[in-house]
Amino acid sequence: MASTPRFLVRKAAILGAGVMGAQIAAHLANANVPVVLFDLPAKEGDPNGIVNKALEGLKKLEPSPLTTKDRVAYIDAANYDRDLAQLAGCDLVIEAIAERMDWKRDLYAKVGPHLAPGAIVASNTSGLSINALAEALPAAVRPRFCGIHFFNPPRYMHLVELIAQKDTDPKLLDQLETFVVTTLGKGVVRAKDTPNFIANRVGIFSVLATMAHTEAYGLSFDVVDALTGPAIGRAKSATYRTCDVVGLDTMAHVIKTMQDTLSDDPWHALYATPPVLAALIAQGALGQKTKAGFFRKVGKDIQVLDPVARDYRKADGVVDPSVAELLALKNPGEKFARLRAHPHPHAQFLWAIFRDLFHYAAFHLAAIADNARDVDLALRWGFGWAMGPFEIWQAAGWKEIAGWVAEDIAAGKALANVPLPAWVTQGPAATGVHTPQGAYSASGNSFGARSALPVYRRQYFPDPVLGEKWPAGTTILETPAVRMWHLGNDIAIVSFKSKANTIGEDVLDGILASIERAERECAGLVLWQTKEPFSLGANLASLEPALAAGRWDVIEAVVAKFQQTSQRLKYSLIPTVAAVRGMALGGSCEFIMHCDRTVAALESYIGLVEVGVGLLPGGGGCKEFAVRAPQEVARGAAGGQADQFPFLRTYFQTIATARVAKSASEAKEIGYLRPSDVVVFNPHELLHVAQVEARALADAGYRPPVAARNVPVAGRTGIATLEMLLVNMRDGGYISPYDFEIGLRVARVLCGGEVDAGSQVDEKWLLDLERAEFMALLHNAKTQERIAHTLKTGKPLRN
Repeated sequence: MASTPRFLVRKAAILGAGVMGAQIAAHLANANVPVVLFDLPAKEGDPNGIVNKALEGLKKLEPSPLTTKDRVAYIDAANYDRDLAQLAGCDLVIEAIAERMDWKRDLYAKVGPHLAPGAIVASNTSGLSINALAEALPAAVRPRFCGIHFFNPPRYMHLVELIAQKDTDPKLLDQLETFVVTTLGKGVVRAKDTPNFIANRVGIFSVLATMAHTEAYGLSFDVVDALTGPAIGRAKSATYRTCDVVGLDTMAHVIKTMQDTLSDDPWHALYATPPVLAALIAQGALGQKTKAGFFRKVGKDIQVLDPVARDYRKADGVVDPSVAELLALKNPGEKFARLRAHPHPHAQFLWAIFRDLFHYAAFHLAAIADNARDVDLALRWGFGWAMGPFEIWQAAGWKEIAGWVAEDIAAGKALANVPLPAWVTQGPAATGVHTPQGAYSASGNSFGARSALPVYRRQYFPDPVLGEKWPAGTTILETPAVRMWHLGNDIAIVSFKSKANTIGEDVLDGILASIERAERECAGLVLWQTKEPFSLGANLASLEPALAAGRWDVIEAVVAKFQQTSQRLKYSLIPTVAAVRGMALGGSCEFIMHCDRTVAALESYIGLVEVGVGLLPGGGGCKEFAVRAPQEVARGAAGGQADQFPFLRTYFQTIATARVAKSASEAKEIGYLRPSDVVVFNPHELLHVAQVEARALADAGYRPPVAARNVPVAGRTGIATLEMLLVNMRDGGYISPYDFEIGLRVARVLCGGEVDAGSQVDEKWLLDLERAEFMALLHNAKTQERIAHTLKTGKPLRN
């Protein structure tokens, strides 16, 4: 039995229907948590008008904060004047109004008397003092109050910072962390109650330092973004585009918080809104939301602000070739040494922004975070960096970088003249802050392991920081293409070793061998990849030689083996489970459809996309939809006599339009996933849940389904009806004439071929038909053009 009661969230309340409040409500709704969304009463009309407008806005936002549009139905509209009594039924209350201390405290005084006795109350502030906010709450509520800082957009950003205040009950914080990690799928970092906490404190400093050095080295904004994006392991939006996305007014507000609350900080002079930023805000150019900021889009062109000309010009930022060559170096120590020594302003700029980042992070570590790991994860999860500041520093050579930073500080080149803290060069962290034993805590002058909360036992392979190694598992079978292994139990795991986990004949052979071995030795089998994507589908490049030589027999044999592999996954004597995260396209989607169960991370993008290369799903995908249509009818109609065509039409449109689900929840709506399949919000818990599912099926005495023998098909009548759909799409300009031909072949397979409506066929019939139509398309020069174009450019061709 648990020592303390579980934290149960029957209903949540969000106070504030602005951008963040509405989207936090949306993500709770995504997780099947009913939500009451509060805001001020509208001055005219419907008292809940402000909230209802926000709810309508959620349906239009891209990328969508809702996993499926119907999620919005889980959110009830409310206002502070009439509906505060509803708070009594809420177990979690999150305040997310504007960043004004006085407004927040006034609201707390208003809602305090209505809170449920056991409710957790949290503020989604991005940097205001949690202790100061707590003072506005009744004394009885303070042990249940903390900070909870989601990053924008809440559905997609992995980071959530939890911040305790002096009265926060530690057990409560553990319960909230467990809920946020598993139910909402987030990566939690415990931050100290300091201005802007961890990620924004270091991340916004990095932005300000970048802006200062942009001016110092006379660089343009587009060049800086070319230098500070993927070239250095950061998000594509880099620096100035990120500011535009966040909102320049929001940036200014966060900077002002640092300016007002960090007067004794050695970098305080930097905490002022840069003149160029202030000028844009004064003009109403607030970034993406006003369609102009540092950048703007005119037609198809991206333009960048020229601060000297005070106008926009075409963005064409290019990194100096010699500097680009240094950035491509694999050895981080060599890269930093050569950047520091290189005379070009681009190289000097890059060294300067990293030097000041290292200096700042080291100086403030003790004050803002429990350890270096939390800083690194916060920047990775909150700002999209590939590595955190301490990881980058240590990877490049801790002692050497520390020496160079110290030299620059002494020479007056750094943005602050304070020395590096003594722990950088003396004591246990003198060679680095990350060790196999844990991460360095500057406040405790010691190394500490990761959190021991039970929720983290579900994460077999958490997001590692530098130097962390996870168990490799025990290999059962390995080929050049796949590895079959286990984690000390009798559930086998199969992982692909190909680029982007694509599926060639070697992978097919590996899966078939793994299934045969697992049937003899294991209780279940899980398909899981050690890194995203799950798979980009069939390896078309591996078929190029045979295609060029016209070896149709060789290609057809591979297609037949693909179908055989799908069927083996479906009819294996042990349960098969697909554990999916990231993209699962084409042939890998067909594998998912044939496994006994799929466990999919929420942010999985699943789809049959073969028509994009002029083909149809040939690994059993068309067959499986043809089999499922009458099964759907049988479940929903007495005796199974109702019309299967509505299901066929939906499946046909899904394949013919190469529709990709933008979430695992949407994949259920489309039909790629079944009602019994499981959606997991935290991708690091995926393998745990998949193994539990496989074990449950095995423990229930699993036997494979009986192969479908008497599948009623729509035949010629169904083909003719689907053909009319295609005619309308072609004549309306939605598809090309060749898309029409591909679609017609898809229709033939789904409807069972040129047979009478209601004829009964078996799976072999459908597979043979699917393979024949696949090969017919492959013979066509237009399909061959599409394949060649996709392999060359990575983009589809509409010929």
